[in-house]
Amino acid sequence: MIPFTDEELLPVVEQSLEKVKPMLALDGGGMKLLGVKNGKVFVQLQGACVGCSASNQTLKYGIERQLRMDIHPELEVINLAEGSEHLMDQIANS
Repeated sequence: MIPFTDEELLPVVEQSLEKVKPMLALDGGGMKLLGVKNGKVFVQLQGACVGCSASNQTLKYGIERQLRMDIHPELEVINLAEGSEHLMDQIANS
């Protein structure tokens, strides 16, 4: 169990994600933080990251790894495609 509330996590998650954004930008990609719910971090990969075959690896070994090192080892990052933001609550509670 992650010992922080979603409200406590949000600013530190934002800070941690800033470290990853330059790496994404090098490949023409980007990322938008959608929110934190039930200890799950929801992002939306953008630019060249959308549809890229390496985006799952970027998510797990780039973004999620950084968050786990900086904040907590059980944090999970979930990428929601544009238009599927409404699924955030459903996924957060599963």
